[in-house]
Amino acid sequence: MRPLTVLLTALPLLLLPACSTGGHHKAERPRTPAAGAPAPAGTPSWAKGMKTVSRSELPPEARRTLELIEKGGPFPYDKDGTVFGNHENRLPKQARGYYHEYTVPTPGSRTRGARRIITGEHTERYYTSDHYQTFEAVVQP
Repeated sequence: MRPLTVLLTALPLLLLPACSTGGHHKAERPRTPAAGAPAPAGTPSWAKGMKTVSRSELPPEARRTLELIEKGGPFPYDKDGTVFGNHENRLPKQARGYYHEYTVPTPGSRTRGARRIITGEHTERYYTSDHYQTFEAVVQP
């Protein structure tokens, strides 16, 4: 009977580490909805299912590029406003000419760098910091 008593007494202590996060869990607001879950309130229909970023979370250079787009320029790079082909198929499929790209300057870079804002014919705005490998839908505020 004594071994059973020792086991039952020690059992909670043995299970405790399995239930603990060890203080390493960092709570973070998910930026993409789970499959089948509704998108966060205020997410435009064109951005549903995508990773999103608010305008205020963008680098200051990206916010400035968005301001230039809204004003219609002038743009600092000749390629700004040219058709983005979406050859990587990472944005929703659209007819050629639907998307246009704009450079987001990278401080210290002697080239255009890898950062871009891609616009759609309507209100769509996408940000890529890695030259079209990944995109985030830019949502307000």
